[in-house]
Amino acid sequence: MSVITDTLDGVTLSVPRFWANLVMFPLLAGADEAPDYLVLDEALRRQTARVTEISEGGSVPELAFENDNDLSVLLLDGEELVGARQNRVLNSTVLVGGKRKLNIPVSCVEHGRWRYNSSEFASADRALFAKARAKKMQRVSESLRESGSYRSDQGEVWDDIAEKSAAFHTLSPTAAMGDVFEQERPRLETFVAALTPVATQRGALFAIDGQLVGMELFDCPQTFAHYLPKLVRSYAMDAVETRAPQALLPEAAVALAFLREAGQSTVEAFAAVGEGEDLRLDGAALVGSALVHQGRVVHLAAFRADARRGPRTQRSALRRRLNPPAGDAREIL
Repeated sequence: MSVITDTLDGVTLSVPRFWANLVMFPLLAGADEAPDYLVLDEALRRQTARVTEISEGGSVPELAFENDNDLSVLLLDGEELVGARQNRVLNSTVLVGGKRKLNIPVSCVEHGRWRYNSSEFASADRALFAKARAKKMQRVSESLRESGSYRSDQGEVWDDIAEKSAAFHTLSPTAAMGDVFEQERPRLETFVAALTPVATQRGALFAIDGQLVGMELFDCPQTFAHYLPKLVRSYAMDAVETRAPQALLPEAAVALAFLREAGQSTVEAFAAVGEGEDLRLDGAALVGSALVHQGRVVHLAAFRADARRGPRTQRSALRRRLNPPAGDAREIL
């Protein structure tokens, strides 16, 4: 039995909760001890960790992380970092050991800026919206298989943000994903207020308009409770785009089938950026990743994958129109 299957067998699907057209199926498990790591927000709040450009000139797909804590620090796939030369999101979940420095793989989510507005990055209260995060995860998995690197398709990320900006008629001077979230914040916060964790909840399945779209699972309820508002904003950003007035509740059997598919997916192991192993899940219509450290799954995310990678096409005219090039920021393909 794999660590993924064993972990999923240990969770229980609970009664769904919903707001508007976004449904959350809680995933429950016995309450574990408190985590033996800090989440990024806490480490930055304590000023015992720093995120900076890797050099004065910077590099779009990498940032420098310095952990001055004795404890490890957890950074979440899709979590947004704002500041320095341009805003980025994490390409994978990373656990950085105590007193360690390393470069972390990221994608740009602010195509129109390549200049400093701060010396260090801060952590935003959001993550890359779920549709884009699913595609990014798929591209990173492909990159690991092909070259052993945690690279996304940066052009595709910019395209996804341009399309989201167009859908919400967002005017952003720097084509920043964050500007779309800030414009829609009042609606997004209604989802955050409604979808709160229940006792012993370690994860969730999310459905939009009756269709299951993704899953998040952590090693303890405390970590899940911390990240849930960021994740709800990520899924809600896709939900509010459809303008559907109310939720369609998927059958519990559909949710259980998603869990089974995740557990039965093909798994490939890669060296993690920081501590542990990075496991990549590949199912018939599912893509996922899991960070495993000392025999336990610290974070598992999986998404419904609607399309596999096809031939490279010309970058969308929409992105070129809405997202002007940013100085020396080049596409990393």
